[in-house]
Amino acid sequence: MDKLTPEIIFGVIALYFLVLMAVSYFTSRNADNADFFLANRKSPWYLVAFGMIGASLSGVTFISLPGAVGGGGNNQAFSYMQMVFGYLVGYAVIALVLLPLYYKMNLTSIYGYLEKRFGTWSYKTGAFYFLLSRIIGASLRLFLVAIVFLQIAQGFDMVIPFWAVVAVTIMLIWIYTFQGGIKTIVWTDTLQTFFMLTAVVLTILAIGNTLDKSTGDLVATIQQSDYSQMFFFDNFMTDSNNFFKQFISGALIAIVMTGLDQDMMQKNLSCRTLGDAQKNVFAFSIVLVFVNMLFLGLGALLYIYASNVGIEIPERTDQLFSTIALEHLSPSVGIIFILGLIAAAYSSADSALTALTTSFCVDFLGMEKNEKSEDENKKTRWIVHVGFSVILFLVIILSYYLTDKPVINNLFKASGYTYGPLLGLFTFGLFSKNKIQDGWMVPVICLAAPLITYFLEINDLFIGFKLGFLNIAMNGLLTFLGLLAISYWEPSEDENVLEN
Repeated sequence: MDKLTPEIIFGVIALYFLVLMAVSYFTSRNADNADFFLANRKSPWYLVAFGMIGASLSGVTFISLPGAVGGGGNNQAFSYMQMVFGYLVGYAVIALVLLPLYYKMNLTSIYGYLEKRFGTWSYKTGAFYFLLSRIIGASLRLFLVAIVFLQIAQGFDMVIPFWAVVAVTIMLIWIYTFQGGIKTIVWTDTLQTFFMLTAVVLTILAIGNTLDKSTGDLVATIQQSDYSQMFFFDNFMTDSNNFFKQFISGALIAIVMTGLDQDMMQKNLSCRTLGDAQKNVFAFSIVLVFVNMLFLGLGALLYIYASNVGIEIPERTDQLFSTIALEHLSPSVGIIFILGLIAAAYSSADSALTALTTSFCVDFLGMEKNEKSEDENKKTRWIVHVGFSVILFLVIILSYYLTDKPVINNLFKASGYTYGPLLGLFTFGLFSKNKIQDGWMVPVICLAAPLITYFLEINDLFIGFKLGFLNIAMNGLLTFLGLLAISYWEPSEDENVLEN
């Protein structure tokens, strides 16, 4: 094979999805709503842990993180590892605080906690912010993949509209998830994580072979380059890559984007026991450190390779990996890249679509509590699944015209605004014994917090201090203070007995 052709590329993609559909067929036979939502709590923890690596990284990490290494601004060089070390703190909180709570309450949707702790308004507000967060996050991830597919088509002088690429991308997800849901995704995520990590390792080896360097030589080359700086302690006020900003942001992002996220927690809640779910989180978090180092090493090597052979860095650094893999390395590397890209993108996006469907059906339609038949609920679930597919399509098209920065930076920035209210709600529930006046003021507070944070940030009202990804902390704090303002103390029954 001398070069990639459209027939080879689309043949590989077709074969890949045939495999996913075969997995879907065998895992979704006779699946009911309980299988779709939580796989009847029978998922092996080690499969969940391995699959969550791909779901956590997604196509954003696969494409955008390597490009951000030499792109300047947020996450330059190896500064992203500061955030990853913060993740470890966040995952410990998830395993030791949140998971025991969710299992004790036997939740399908984790936002059911807010209903029992505060009331209906808080519950619906939390679920709404998850839907908003996941729609934005999943759309940005799929947007990135669609851009690369469009780039591939244009490279072969194929005229394909961007909307058509997006439509096919989402349709493929729908086909293999609409029946089995999380029961299917636990297995497909495992397969997709394997393909993604294999693609990264083989690409690194291919670059080493092209540069005539052994693995040890590649490590030494990265260490001696300008891309290897990991810790940044200067300019706490203005540098978004400062260690303390990144570390704290990492801990909070892990808590909200995993522990307070129905998509990620739905997989954990599908494990047989709390102990299995905790083993999953601890194993997954440790492996994730090494996997992120692998991606950053790839990013450094891409820039080093581009410099050595005179490749111009694309204006969108997100396209650096695809440009080198498809146009400057061997055709076999191009095929590996395509498989890795598809795997990385779909390991996150497919579960997001399932989680959006689950949350809407359980949190807004009350599917667990209604008296409708299994067939009626299945039909409703199918319609909701289609509806969210259409919403993702529309948001991706909109993103195409609004963003030109590395997607990984946009993703974390957006998550600071959309997940912040969730952070405030859960933090107040867990660390305060006060009750709140559950009513229309709750969504008002949760809307005001991100708006105030955004206003303060764009008008530089922090006296020169740049929030960076710490916007999530500010947002959560404002939500917490707002809830505190409408809270009250109500003595428990034991305290009333003592007083009398």
